[in-house]
Amino acid sequence: MTEFWQQEMAKTVDELETPMVLVHRAKLEQNVREMAEFAREHGVRLRPHLKTHKTWEIAELQLAAGAVGLTCAKLGEATVFLERGARDVLVAYPLVGPKIRRLFELMAQYPQAVLQTLTAELAHAQALSEAAVAQGVQLKVWLKVDSGLKRVGVEPGERAAQLFREMAQLPGLDVQGFLTHAGHAYGAQTPEQVRAIGEYEAHCLLETMALVQSQGEIQSQKQNASSLAVSVGSTPTVRISGAVSGVTEIRPGNYVFCDATQIRLGVVRPERVSLRVLSRVVSRPAGDRIVIDAGAKTLALDRGAHGSDALQGYGLIVGHEHAVIERLSEEHGVVRIPTDSHIRVGDVLEIIPNHSCPVANLTDHLTVLNHDGSLSVWSVIARGQTI
Repeated sequence: MTEFWQQEMAKTVDELETPMVLVHRAKLEQNVREMAEFAREHGVRLRPHLKTHKTWEIAELQLAAGAVGLTCAKLGEATVFLERGARDVLVAYPLVGPKIRRLFELMAQYPQAVLQTLTAELAHAQALSEAAVAQGVQLKVWLKVDSGLKRVGVEPGERAAQLFREMAQLPGLDVQGFLTHAGHAYGAQTPEQVRAIGEYEAHCLLETMALVQSQGEIQSQKQNASSLAVSVGSTPTVRISGAVSGVTEIRPGNYVFCDATQIRLGVVRPERVSLRVLSRVVSRPAGDRIVIDAGAKTLALDRGAHGSDALQGYGLIVGHEHAVIERLSEEHGVVRIPTDSHIRVGDVLEIIPNHSCPVANLTDHLTVLNHDGSLSVWSVIARGQTI
């Protein structure tokens, strides 16, 4: 374990139970504060994605810093946070089948809250419209545009503009504007590529909106086309796309923790990563190999977000740049080390995971290193939500 973190901690290393998912509160709060300051500086709303941390304590920090609401991917996640007091939640995922019914049940259960969702296809928008009319409510909905990830989303430009016009005519829908996620930035090889992706992320939405605005008043809505919102997400690109004039909302998630992927992309330096995994060496069966007690059930099997395979191993061992976590089984991590390494059985290693989001989702709680060196426990209340 690095001397910096060890000096701040009231407990000794020998007292630590491992593997431990540890969050440095001061670094976490700095990350939260700086993103909120960025949003204020550029006049955009901040609606952070909960998928990274899934904890109420961090959501409270984000809301207190100025977030206008929260973003999630599952109705189960939305339910957990609505139960805790969230009042504006965007479910940024296409809800189909019985999930449409469940969405409106949640709206009825929490009438004081605003629930929003997205669509990228006319048939799906029509299904949402029919359900909204049947319930006698107006549903806030966003049009998801594909800015290059090639996942969910309609092609930007005239195709998206035409779909927006058709959606605007549907009763029961209050179309907010355009939304995208440039997740393919995680596969970028250089900061220049990240910048190009972030710029296109914003401009493809703004150009699509301009096509809609050229049609003038949207007859079936009370709002004018000029008031449409433009929402971008993705931690690697948010400080690029979020700074483009005309963008009105940002939805980063990973920024609260960051990870080895953000380091590789040049988004942050290692010292800004607020989440680490502490793991103890349980065996050194050979001079060039150790085994640690953090396996796939702790570190996850990601080699990088969105299918990127650009990272070596399954996390960065801080202070041991030549050590590589080569293999993971469920409870074991096999690490290649130099034969002259001084690592011994019983040593606690500090690991920056490749992707912090699944690491948080794999644990029941986060151990938080407070400002005074004490440790607190924050429950990951929305982990494991599958529906």
